[in-house]
Amino acid sequence: MDLRTTFSCVLLLVTLLPLSANASSEIYIVYMGEKKHDDPSMVTASHHDILTSVFGSKNEALNSVVYSYKHGFSGFAARLTESQAEALAKFPEVFSVKPNTYHEAHTTQSWDFLGLDYDVQQSQQQGLLQKANYGEDVIIGVIDSGIWPESLSFDDSGYSPVPARWKGICQAGQAWDATSCNKKIIGARWYSSGVSDEVLKANYMSPRDLSGHGTHVASTIAGGQVWNVSYKGSGLGAGVARGGAPRSRLGVYKVCWVGGSCPMSDILAAIDDAIEDGVDILSLSLGGGAGDEIFGTLHAVLRGISVVFSGGNDGPLPSTVSNALPWVTTVAASTIDRSFPTLMTLGNNENLVGQSLHYNATVISGDFKALVFVRRCDMQTLASRNVTGKVVLCYAPTPPRVGLRDAINFTVEAGAEGLIFAQNAANSLTGLAVCEGIMPCVVVDFEIAHRIASYWDITENPVVKVSPTVSVVGEGVLAPRVAHFSSRGPNTPFPAILKPDVAAPGVSILAAVGGSYVLFSGTSMACPHVSAITALLKAVHSDWSPAMIKSAIVTTASVTDRFGMLIRAEGIPRKQADPFDFGGGHINPDRAIDPGLVYDVDAREYNKFFNCTMGLLGDCESYQLNLNLPSIAVPDLKDSVTVMRTVTNVGPTEATYQAVIDAPEGVTMSVEPSVITFTEGGSSKSVTFSVILMAKQRVQGGYTFGSLTWSDGSTHLVRIPIAVRTVTQDFVADTS
Repeated sequence: MDLRTTFSCVLLLVTLLPLSANASSEIYIVYMGEKKHDDPSMVTASHHDILTSVFGSKNEALNSVVYSYKHGFSGFAARLTESQAEALAKFPEVFSVKPNTYHEAHTTQSWDFLGLDYDVQQSQQQGLLQKANYGEDVIIGVIDSGIWPESLSFDDSGYSPVPARWKGICQAGQAWDATSCNKKIIGARWYSSGVSDEVLKANYMSPRDLSGHGTHVASTIAGGQVWNVSYKGSGLGAGVARGGAPRSRLGVYKVCWVGGSCPMSDILAAIDDAIEDGVDILSLSLGGGAGDEIFGTLHAVLRGISVVFSGGNDGPLPSTVSNALPWVTTVAASTIDRSFPTLMTLGNNENLVGQSLHYNATVISGDFKALVFVRRCDMQTLASRNVTGKVVLCYAPTPPRVGLRDAINFTVEAGAEGLIFAQNAANSLTGLAVCEGIMPCVVVDFEIAHRIASYWDITENPVVKVSPTVSVVGEGVLAPRVAHFSSRGPNTPFPAILKPDVAAPGVSILAAVGGSYVLFSGTSMACPHVSAITALLKAVHSDWSPAMIKSAIVTTASVTDRFGMLIRAEGIPRKQADPFDFGGGHINPDRAIDPGLVYDVDAREYNKFFNCTMGLLGDCESYQLNLNLPSIAVPDLKDSVTVMRTVTNVGPTEATYQAVIDAPEGVTMSVEPSVITFTEGGSSKSVTFSVILMAKQRVQGGYTFGSLTWSDGSTHLVRIPIAVRTVTQDFVADTS
């Protein structure tokens, strides 16, 4: 990581000040690299000296200073004329001089990152959010751990009456009565039949949320605008919190209990009630391991209800994706363009950067502390070293025997006063909240850890100082990437059904928990992003089936980032993302509103799939291959196979599409017909085509990937992912 680039970004973020009344000057950011003195007054004095040499007057130099950055690095913000800025830039100790930039208040960031701008000027083109009227009156059922109704995210001021079609109830219980529901939370139920009395005693026996998970999910989907929030009020991730469909309504179904998990019996009861209550969307950020599928959702889809599931947090191992049924949208997790860099200064004045949530004033002393390297943070290793009062550096082995949470607990128990933890996913901050108020905990990659360990190895009395964390947002953060924990395909129970379907933000998402706002990571956080976008699409296209909405999301997803580079997937090692990582790609809401073509499925066709899984129909493999999904997966290509698909035109009535083929490696691929045309007054809005896949060599191979894109040569690119594995035997062990 380039420290100059990193901290110039930081400087730009923290100096959001109004322009000077003097039109001849403006605020510039001057970055001078590492501190040259440990005494802050000496640093400030050096800033004043260099400014005095430019202004020619000490008083004018002092009056020009807006901020003097002197703790983690050296630099300042000052009001300068253009000529003064040019003069400063020529000093050898000055790294850069840049005009101040003025940022609007950010949301929890993920929605802005996805391009769903809340406020659109009259002169600007409206996007999905505005065309959907912010999800007005779409009803989203959230099956989770309940909700905290007092959160500002669920304020119902300005809402119209509850839609007349809603049939749900507000079920009373502990710390919950009829007044706990409102015009935002229009209904709430709780289900405890599958939970032991012992577990229930430790929970709210009501829809009230104890864990915070359900509240976080619900506010990500439908939370109203709440200004001036940040992570636990710390200033980290500061901005405006809101959901993706902020005017939609919530039906809450509590099935998850602290200490008691989420019983399937209760989940099915919740789904059943939700169907009758009148929800439009079901969002389920839950699930077991691969193969533990919730078939009850089929009944919701048969009633026209879109169902969105999290894909699981067992990545980056293959064959771990869960909730992999064809009629639901299964979501992988990705990163967003926000990070939380934390400066670590070694005793030799070397500055290194990790990530942390280190903001609590009670544990920020600004002093150097003794550093000790213990390799592994297990209890036995820590007990063998004197770590009391020291900052501990340790590694997560591969695979990790001691995870971050355990490492924190073990180092605290051993009397340490700080932790630097090396792991493969240095952007994963899950678990760091445990350190709050106790000690600074920083996550680093193995390269940074090696540099710290090298310093420790050659230094007689090694020390380190951890500075407070800052927030960085924007193009300096490479995103999106598929999160390391996000579960991967192939789909073990149904290998001819490609899963996951799409990726969405799921790393360090800031949303409501209780009366505060907290960062959570997981596919549980990615799922509500897709649920909200599904709700917006439902608002715009009320006549679309769940399959059409899912198709629009998958076929318009992006496989490249904002710089045009192919999206990467975190893992061991990091690699180019493929359909088993993110399905069709990373969700692109504004493109999904106008996909051009969709792959629709008569919901009754899903019954045949279900009957296959129950052993009631034969030739299930052929049937799975030809289910009209916006993806193709062939797990056992021996010689050749023909797969049928049908596209329906939802774009301009006059349109011609050309097939663009990206064949999987080792496979010959063709499409018949390769050109499809729709005309006004034509006989049909739908066209069926065949995809012929032929193995170039008969080998026992692994999966390779490609795509089929229908292009109209203008605005529509309708892309589906393809995964193919060539085999010589019917039963294959290689599923990598």
